[in-house]
Amino acid sequence: MTGGQGLGKAPSAAHEQVTLRDGADEVVVSVLAGHEPRWTVLFAAGAGGSPLRHLPLLTTLATAGCHVVAPHFPRLSSPTPGIEELAMRTRWLRLALNRAPEHLPVAGIGHSIGGALLLGLAGGDLWTISRDCLRAQPAARPLAKLVLFTPALQFLQAPHAVDAIQLPIQAWAASEDRITPPSQVDWLAAALAPRMPVQTHLAQGAGHFSFMDELPPHVTDPHPDRPAFLGEVAAQVTRFILA
Repeated sequence: MTGGQGLGKAPSAAHEQVTLRDGADEVVVSVLAGHEPRWTVLFAAGAGGSPLRHLPLLTTLATAGCHVVAPHFPRLSSPTPGIEELAMRTRWLRLALNRAPEHLPVAGIGHSIGGALLLGLAGGDLWTISRDCLRAQPAARPLAKLVLFTPALQFLQAPHAVDAIQLPIQAWAASEDRITPPSQVDWLAAALAPRMPVQTHLAQGAGHFSFMDELPPHVTDPHPDRPAFLGEVAAQVTRFILA
C-alpha cells in the first residue's frame, strides 16, 4: 500500500441510535448525520456485528459530508453462517438504508462478511457452505459505490454470482490476513474485469482486524502502527466516496 498522511483525530459528529422493527426483532441502527451531507454511507459490520468498532472512520465520514447509517447485528454463532443469518443481516441493512435521506446517492462500506452482504445488495448471489443460495437482493435505492475491507468473498465464488455487479469498488486486502486472504480480492478484481475495474489496496503488515479501531477480545493486531494506518485508510476511503 502506498504511503500517505493520516487524518489524525476525527472531529466530533452527531451520533444517535434509533430502534427499528424486523418482525418481532428490534434492530438498533447507529446514525451519524453530517452537516449538509452529499452522500449516504451504509456500513455493514463483520461477524462480531458492532459498527462501533469502526466509529472513528464513521465519524470521519460524517464530518466530511456523509449521512452514515450502520445497523448492529448479533454476533454470528459460526464462521459458516446459514441462509437465514445472511437473509436477516441483508434485511437489516435495507431497513437501515430506509432511514437515510432519499435524495442522496448511496455508498456501501463493509468489513469481512459485511462486504459480501453489500455485494448481494449490489446484485450478487450469496452461497452458503451447504450450497444454499440467497439470490441477489438489490437495495430499493441502488448502491453507487462500494468499499470492502478484507471481504469474505467465498460466499460469491460460484458461476455467474457476480455477473450483475456493476459499480465502482475500492477493495482492501491485508498481507497478514489468514481469514480472508488477499487472493480473494484478487479473485474479485479478475471476476469483474474488464467491465468494472476494482481499485485494490494491499495493506502490508495488516491483519483481518486491522481495519477496526476497537479490536475484538483476545485479538492481537500484527500492524506495527495501527492508528496511523487507520488514518490513512480513512483518508483514502473518504476521497473515494466523495470524488
